[in-house]
Amino acid sequence: MDFLYNIYIDLVIFFERGGNVLFLIATVIFVMWSLIFERVLYFWGGHGKLLRQSLNIWKERRETTSWGAFQVRLLLLSQFNEKVSSNMAIITTCVALCPLLGLLGTVTGMITVFDSMANQGGNARSMAAGVSLATIPTMAGMVGSLSGLFAVIYLQRKVNQESELFESRLILHADES
Repeated sequence: MDFLYNIYIDLVIFFERGGNVLFLIATVIFVMWSLIFERVLYFWGGHGKLLRQSLNIWKERRETTSWGAFQVRLLLLSQFNEKVSSNMAIITTCVALCPLLGLLGTVTGMITVFDSMANQGGNARSMAAGVSLATIPTMAGMVGSLSGLFAVIYLQRKVNQESELFESRLILHADES
């Protein structure tokens, strides 16, 4: 139990040293990773059901060579791609937003440094708190962004792979008819 208490105390100290911007960065990182886990769980669980349902709709068609069949195929591809790439834009936006929020933390920290210099002169102790407010959010934003970047690359590859696989299965089925 002391272990959890020590982690809690360390987090409180970290957030105090990082300033208010750190709470915003933590919120963005939490949303980003929640959506990343949702996408990973989707690919592990619900994706196969969607793939089977969409392929069954195509296989149940009697003819697959007319203009109408082509439009149905485009509709199936569009619906499939929409469901497979759901939340990817939000995840990518969160990845891009993290370093910008870190930069905001840097600016607010430097304002604190300049304010302490104006009020107390060149006192190193008063400037240290501002420097901490400037560097910790920058680090947190970069770490959050880099961690999310690797996940986005993996998920984007998965989305592209599944979309191409689905499209090729529709084409193969159309050629077999």
